Amino acid sequence: MANRLRTLSPIIMPIIALVALVATYHRHLSTGVAILIGVILIGAVLAAVHHAEVVAHKVGEPLGSIVLAVAVTVIEVGLIITLMLAGGHNADTLARDTAFAAVMITCNGIVGLSLLLGSLKHGLPRFNREGTGAALSVVATLAGITLVLPAFTTGASGGRFTGLQLAFIAVVALALWVAFVLTQTGRHRDFFLPVTIPAAHEPHPDAAEDDDHAEPPTLRATLISLVLLVVSLLSVVQLGHAVQPNIEDGLAAAGIPSTFVGVVIAFIVLLPEGIAAGRAALGNRLQTSLNLGYGSAIASIGLTIPAIAVASIWIKGPLVLGLGPVQIVLLGFTLLVSVLTVAPGRSTRLQGIIHLIILAAFVFLAISP
Repeated sequence: MANRLRTLSPIIMPIIALVALVATYHRHLSTGVAILIGVILIGAVLAAVHHAEVVAHKVGEPLGSIVLAVAVTVIEVGLIITLMLAGGHNADTLARDTAFAAVMITCNGIVGLSLLLGSLKHGLPRFNREGTGAALSVVATLAGITLVLPAFTTGASGGRFTGLQLAFIAVVALALWVAFVLTQTGRHRDFFLPVTIPAAHEPHPDAAEDDDHAEPPTLRATLISLVLLVVSLLSVVQLGHAVQPNIEDGLAAAGIPSTFVGVVIAFIVLLPEGIAAGRAALGNRLQTSLNLGYGSAIASIGLTIPAIAVASIWIKGPLVLGLGPVQIVLLGFTLLVSVLTVAPGRSTRLQGIIHLIILAAFVFLAISP
């Protein structure tokens, strides 16, 4: 019964989310209803990524990781734009807060959890330094030019780009994302494939690799998942808009800064990526986990910032992208530790714990700046 329910839930949840969307459209929600909608929203996110995984399995790795990352980014961009259009206390910094939170969660949370789980089960799991290092360098460049530079430019004050600067940065960010995708799927595709370890060196020969050897879905199943993926994405964006006032009221009542909304959005949209990465790490496919983590960070900036730049044409109000001093320090810690993590080409429990501690520091300082 439990297995049947788990099989049907990705099909049922998009339908439930669509019904909830219609029922709550342009209505003020009570606290109880908002909590219920929040649960449905998370279920719809999980369903969306499940269907993205079906499509990804059809196209294969590493293109599959790209499909997952883009699906998550579509949710993120949709939520940011709808919440910015709705206004609020943190509308001008929402894109920055969400993009930065996505970088911290992916590079420390998803990567750290994957390193820890992989090391706990498989001892010393290995990954490709070439591909992972290339992905990390793209993350560092994107984060630097989109989130750090505006804190120091003088064309516009308050951590903002001028219109010309924003257009340039948007084009550069998109170009970097495209260049990375072409590298990951083209000539250097093998840099992003899981490392094959001889059986003699495998500490746990019973490692789960069912996902690698499972038969790809049929064309019919893939098309159904594609339709349900679109339904899920639309529902998530609108339901996120519906519960925004309740989230802001709850944060205010708890004395948490309104900028924490960006962290909440990032956690929601990246939760399925974390689950998928953790499962891959337990199955001794750490490279897939790192593809998901760093690929999501690249997509979160390389696609989100250009989309927000275009949306800023009709969205009223300033667009603040520059990070504060504390955020820049946390980003610096993250990138420095990430370089040291990637360099050996294999992971230990300690590396995973360090990344998770940096994530904990980020969350704590976001709550209590």
